[in-house]
Amino acid sequence: MTFLEAMSKKRLFCDGGMGTILQERGLKAGELPETWNLSHPDAITAVHRAYLEAGSDIITTNTFGANALKYPDDLRQVVTAAVRCAQTARDEAARPDAYIALDLGPTGKLLKPMGDLDFEKAVALFSETARIGAEAGADLILIETMSDSYEAKAAVLGAKEGCDLPVLITLIFDEKGKLLTGGTVDSACAMLEGLRVDALGVNCGLGPKQMLPIVKRLREISSLPLIVNPNAGLPRSENGKTVFDVNPAEFADCMAELASLGVSIMGGCCGTTPEHIRHTVAACQDLPFTQPVKKHRTVVCSFSQAVEIGGAPVIIGERINPTGKSKFKEALRENRMEYILNEGLTQEDNGAHILDVNVGLPGIDEPAMMERVVTGLQSVTALPLQIDTSDYTAMERGMRLYNGKPMLNSVSGKRESMEAVFPLVRKYGGVVVGLALDESGIPDTAEGRVAIAKRIYETAEAYGISRDDIVIDALAMTISSDSGSALVTLETLRRIRDELQGHTILGVSNISFGLPQREIINANFYTMALQNGLSCAIINPNADAMMRSYRAFLALSDRDPQCAGYIAAYGGQAAVEKAQPAGAPLPLGETIEKGLREHAAKATAELLQAMAPLEVVNTELIPALDRVGKGFEKGTVFLPQLLMSAEAAKAAFEVVKDAMKGEATEKKGTIILATVKGDIHDIGKNIVKVLLENYGYEVMDLGKDVPPESIVLAAEQNGVALVGLSALMTTTVVSMEATIRLLRERCPQTKIVVGGAVLTPEYAESIDADFYARDAMATVHCAQKVLG
Repeated sequence: MTFLEAMSKKRLFCDGGMGTILQERGLKAGELPETWNLSHPDAITAVHRAYLEAGSDIITTNTFGANALKYPDDLRQVVTAAVRCAQTARDEAARPDAYIALDLGPTGKLLKPMGDLDFEKAVALFSETARIGAEAGADLILIETMSDSYEAKAAVLGAKEGCDLPVLITLIFDEKGKLLTGGTVDSACAMLEGLRVDALGVNCGLGPKQMLPIVKRLREISSLPLIVNPNAGLPRSENGKTVFDVNPAEFADCMAELASLGVSIMGGCCGTTPEHIRHTVAACQDLPFTQPVKKHRTVVCSFSQAVEIGGAPVIIGERINPTGKSKFKEALRENRMEYILNEGLTQEDNGAHILDVNVGLPGIDEPAMMERVVTGLQSVTALPLQIDTSDYTAMERGMRLYNGKPMLNSVSGKRESMEAVFPLVRKYGGVVVGLALDESGIPDTAEGRVAIAKRIYETAEAYGISRDDIVIDALAMTISSDSGSALVTLETLRRIRDELQGHTILGVSNISFGLPQREIINANFYTMALQNGLSCAIINPNADAMMRSYRAFLALSDRDPQCAGYIAAYGGQAAVEKAQPAGAPLPLGETIEKGLREHAAKATAELLQAMAPLEVVNTELIPALDRVGKGFEKGTVFLPQLLMSAEAAKAAFEVVKDAMKGEATEKKGTIILATVKGDIHDIGKNIVKVLLENYGYEVMDLGKDVPPESIVLAAEQNGVALVGLSALMTTTVVSMEATIRLLRERCPQTKIVVGGAVLTPEYAESIDADFYARDAMATVHCAQKVLG
């Protein structure tokens, strides 16, 4: 029976922790676990065998950190040996029905533009490991412990491009249901379902009880089989050893509750043992097994926001488009990204839910420009994007590099169009705008347009694309040349809603082309279209008339409880203020909050003409960073925006420094940062560094995989008052504890702050750290306490 067949027929049980068991069997602090595939194959095989004997149906290879960054010379040997150990265990345990999952963990790096790892390089790293594992005989791919949706996408694409095995993925959420880089359960689920993984779920970071609300939400929104591999509760340190607080019986009781939600694959992560799995199998194997139910949802998402189409009408901002916009054309030709990004931010401020991105212009390299604009926008806004192009190369470039599940504008009923677009949607995921036209042109009747919509639905289904991921453009044609065209469009909207139960979209302003005072026609037609079932509208959200129409419709159709949105927009105002046009000068604080580097530098230079440099820092720069930091802590600002704001502040600081040349400047103090020995994951450390530097602290970054002696020596030689230590993996926390012990001996006055996915406040206290930082802003607060 193939793995996919088995997963569809019964609940399967995964194995549990590997690293924590290897530590008990002699894995030294800082020693790479994957090297044991070559040096201690019998020990690896024994762990696999123990899990199989405990009832595991799936054993994961000891390849969590196996990629060419960590193993540039012997990756093939390490991965092949890992699969061989699992195969040997399966034979020895007489479990031919068990499956071997090639384990792919994170690279430990943050992807561009937030970090320094190129997206395509990340795809290639995962692809290489997947290819080797498949050749060695793995049955499936399990991507695990992903805390960044962009790296998760790179891993899925890499796995699928490297082999044809089933691909499963689990992510690591915090108790608020957030990924490290701001992703939510809804946004991550939409993206991964769009990428067509075979199952998805959660692992690590939390115990089974803490995972319950996350799994409940996943079950509500996901149509895929769910995987749950929790830790054995929360870690703590006892006599220099990491232990977990949930025993096998307690673990199994919690897992039974999760099984009742319809989880298809259950296992464990850090701290779990064969006994945890044995108890879980006994508690869950006879519970009713149900197939996941198809959720008919139409969802577009960015890395952190999911927009569902089919409830309240969705506004798609139309301003990132050169058609009829001379300034925008000029910005494209001159590659003035900040003008383009500010167009997006202005539309966000004025109520857009999704941003249309069209960069097609004669003489421009559209694929390259699409890449720059899509990645640039995603670094300053969390709004989902609609990739709008007729250039299929640009379309694929934008879809591939997009961090989420985009809208795609568009496909038509023409055979050539569908053959070009649907394979891209099948591979990358997306909600597609289907134009109700074909080789014969645009039908004059609603009946003709509905017939094309049906054909688009049917062809999409043949490519494995659900009609839920199709939104039909009923086509708004100008009434100046055909006075009955609006009526045809409105009838088409009604019929698609009532007869096909489909979703619709319109480029609303097309209706008024060639007429004076176009906003009058546009706004009234918009209201009529909404009344007739319009799901999404491509409009200018900066236009007051359009937004009045939208908000009034919501209030009148009982989609704005207590008219709260209407009142928030217009209460107490004699008139709505005109939106600030893109390209207009912005206050310095706003440029920092929006992450606009060039604008920040320019605004700082202008302020310095009237204010002293330190006054600019203290009254403008630091307060803006504080506002962004508070937003991050509240969950209203996400990591990409946090980092881009820091970059904008850095640009402003550079202008201030130039103005202060020759003057004595205040030094707040020096902080050492390091990822501890044995750990190559420096995502968190690098984020912390950026923020600390922007708050005026000098940072000595010792890098990753740093021995305790090196950290202590640097602290001694530089007399630092604060050391920050980072670790992602349970197996390397022992190195963190060893570093702290040595610092206490030789630098007793130095304060220590620790952070990382596997840590908790209680664990930090148990290893004698002074502070626990759950995120980058918390580290800044620690620095302020210690250094001022």
